Amino acid sequence: MERILGRFTAQIYALLRIVAGLLFACHGAQKIFGVMGGSQMDYMSMMGLAGFIELVGGLLIAIGFLTGYAAIVSSGEMAAAYFMAHAPKGGMPIQNGGELAVLYCFLFFYVAARGAGVWSVDGTIGSGKRR
Repeated sequence: MERILGRFTAQIYALLRIVAGLLFACHGAQKIFGVMGGSQMDYMSMMGLAGFIELVGGLLIAIGFLTGYAAIVSSGEMAAAYFMAHAPKGGMPIQNGGELAVLYCFLFFYVAARGAGVWSVDGTIGSGKRR
């Protein structure tokens, strides 16, 4: 499979970045606007700040603009969310409902390390790593 898909690594990574960023932005939209089954949070609360980070960070990651900064902030927010909201409920992420927070945390940590890549604003202006 690597011989077939390996030539599309850059494009597959871009799809991963775009889809993950848009899904993350949806979580923020739930908190900020109360849409998609979410509840609108007070903007000046911790959940309001989380919603802002998720909405703006997710959109920046998806379009690939200031990607490293947006991804490292988003990764940190997900680490904080896990340890503040999920870890107190039990040991393993699958038991305490924190698997999505852990997945986003490590995915965005990887995006921060790798850069925006192809199909990105950063790549177009020359600040995204092209691997």
